Amino acid sequence: MSNSKIIGIGSYVPLNVLTNSDLEKLVDTSDEWIVSRTGIKQRHISVTENTSDLSTKAAIEALNNSNLKAEDLDYIIVATCTPDKFIPSTACIVQKNIGAKNAAAFDVSAACTGFIYALHLASSLIKADTAKNILVIGAEVFSKILNWEDRSTCVLFGDGAGAAILSKDEEYGIISSKIHSDGDKWDALVVDALNIRNPFVDKEKSDNFVSMNGGEIFKFAVKAFEGAVKELTSEANISIDDIDFVIPHQANYRIIETIGRRLNIPMSKFITNLEDVGNTSAASVPLALYDGVKSGKIKKGDKILLIGFGGGLTWGGTLIKWCL
Repeated sequence: MSNSKIIGIGSYVPLNVLTNSDLEKLVDTSDEWIVSRTGIKQRHISVTENTSDLSTKAAIEALNNSNLKAEDLDYIIVATCTPDKFIPSTACIVQKNIGAKNAAAFDVSAACTGFIYALHLASSLIKADTAKNILVIGAEVFSKILNWEDRSTCVLFGDGAGAAILSKDEEYGIISSKIHSDGDKWDALVVDALNIRNPFVDKEKSDNFVSMNGGEIFKFAVKAFEGAVKELTSEANISIDDIDFVIPHQANYRIIETIGRRLNIPMSKFITNLEDVGNTSAASVPLALYDGVKSGKIKKGDKILLIGFGGGLTWGGTLIKWCL
């Protein structure tokens, strides 16, 4: 069985920045209210770029950093819950944009855990010797599914894309990966799609905006986060102290602080960027990973835990030995 490792990363966020002060002019909120409850100070909001545009720019940077050509890719997997279209997949649009003519392309929908799901799938394909190089992208234009009059949700989310290229290698980069879901709680975080509409049913209105039970999500996130950390470290036969950095889904700083206290993980080990980009859903983990690498915090040989949780409900994690 082959091993897999990350050989290139990329990221992109829209240029348009929406600060908490800007939001005060749009909805009944305040900078103090947002920061004290979430830790978010600003977010990037797309004006003209769709999810495939953000994905393409992150993908090109990842390719440039990997020294691969687009033609070398066997698969393109895009994790998103805000695709450009129902058909085709966002991944197929990215395939055309970057010229990856030899790749099979498809999307994965697992909300904020999407990148972890896609990474798990990519690593499994490589370990099964069915692929050599796979482009994995987490990307969202979440601003297009927000109710900008709902202060409980519109203050939380931002737009962005992060990309990673996994490659077959003798070096052990992806040490362990786990994904889970609990469909019994699917209604805790919802965005409606199209209603059934045909000549035989009455027409119904669907607003297609994010609806979230914040309290339920918070409780779930803490439990799922803690379970994923323990599961991954146990399988690898290492302790929490052996982990150099934890990169969590950037949902809420309070969740991260709670986990730090419960698992006795110092906050210095968490890599966060939600104060600058907000909750970018499937793009959250790869954007934070990119920032950790480019800032010089993450170095070759470091053991890193990537942890995601989100709608579905879904959760999971990946234990990585950083090889770049």
